[in-house]
Amino acid sequence: MVFSSTVFLFLFLPMLLVLYFLPLKSRKWKNAVLLLFSIAFYAWGEPVFVFLMLFSILVNWLLGLQMDKNPDRKKLWMITAVIFDILLIGVFKYASFISRNLAALTGNTKLIVEIALPIGISFFTFQLMSYIFDIYYGNAKAQKNPLYVALYISLFPQLIAGPIVRYQQIENEITERHESFAEFTEGMRRFIYGLGKKVLLANFLAQIADNIFDYTENPSVMTAWLGAIAYTLQIYFDFSGYSDMAIGLGRMFGFRFLENFNYPYIANSITDFWRRWHISLSTWFRDYVYIPLGGNRVNKPRWIMNLFTVWLLTGIWHGANWTFMLWGIIYFLVLLAEKQLGFVRKLGVLAHLYTMLVVILAWVFFRSPDIASGCNYIGHMFGIGSGGFIDGGFTETVKSTYLILILSLIGTMPLLNKAFNSLKKKNLEVVEWAWLLIIFSISILEIVSASYNPFIYFNF
Repeated sequence: MVFSSTVFLFLFLPMLLVLYFLPLKSRKWKNAVLLLFSIAFYAWGEPVFVFLMLFSILVNWLLGLQMDKNPDRKKLWMITAVIFDILLIGVFKYASFISRNLAALTGNTKLIVEIALPIGISFFTFQLMSYIFDIYYGNAKAQKNPLYVALYISLFPQLIAGPIVRYQQIENEITERHESFAEFTEGMRRFIYGLGKKVLLANFLAQIADNIFDYTENPSVMTAWLGAIAYTLQIYFDFSGYSDMAIGLGRMFGFRFLENFNYPYIANSITDFWRRWHISLSTWFRDYVYIPLGGNRVNKPRWIMNLFTVWLLTGIWHGANWTFMLWGIIYFLVLLAEKQLGFVRKLGVLAHLYTMLVVILAWVFFRSPDIASGCNYIGHMFGIGSGGFIDGGFTETVKSTYLILILSLIGTMPLLNKAFNSLKKKNLEVVEWAWLLIIFSISILEIVSASYNPFIYFNF
């Protein structure tokens, strides 16, 4: 089930709101309703794998209790939990990839093992490890009630595509949060913006990118750049839109999830970009991998290895494909160069252009089915093997989609946010709500009439 579907908007969410906001003060009732609907939300698309998720929650809850009961063996139980979680994600996400590569090396196709990928396994497994790490480092206490741990992991707004919510961030909110009309309306506002990003921008940009990447054999230079830019915009509005909807839904039920995006495409360096993009993942790796390995407080070779480890794991986390590993290594090399050479500050006004060039080229590998295809596509972007500099396909595409492209470029900047904040200070909030009503109405019309509605990060 996806947020931008009629089933969610007109059946699941209304039923949940009615039952959740019944005139009952019992927090247990509200948590029980939320837990049951969250499990149903996951089971809608993964009726079998919901049992895998519940089993992994049970195992981590039991191991967390052991860490609390046996402080002398805390590290042992923590390592046991991490091994279990890594094996879980390893088997279901990477076993097929490893077996295919072994088969290619040996020529023995009998080695190939195909295992279905549970939706959102990377997200809920990282949250389980967050729970264990928070107990180990003393940032949270082991939860005695397994239903509270289950609610934390399965909470439907962030379950299948993030943001990655740490246990310490919402530990108290599970039992002591306070819903209010102001929080609910703020949540609605955020949800509608996310819905608009996804339905009105990302879905249209996806069609441009897919047509060029998948169905254009010999694109011109300009067409290749158009496809890369369209995908760059698509993945931003797809993922940040989902995060906005998740954060908004959380607010409606009294949870405050941290921000996951902060206008990453206005960054003036790759270092700055990763402070703004998928913040919950980059800070997860920083706090649970990079700093425990020693961070930058070690000698230079060890520091470089720490940085390499984090970015290789970041690439691997995104998917079982060599392209994702290369994507992570590209960012490792660029970040290493930025930190060691300090060239970004010398670029001046060109710093933003440099940043976006790296980001766009890296997204090409992220989007491509294999490294060879990614290299071939980048070759087209720079005139190697391309179908000329410009072609009729580019002209026709731009003519029919220029409005979406312009709105998307504007949407990557905080211009509208600043404008509406200015109106709020003048007590003109009604203008923004009128704007939101337009976005919501057009989004609903599009959802009802359209069938193309992919979510990129459901694959991770």
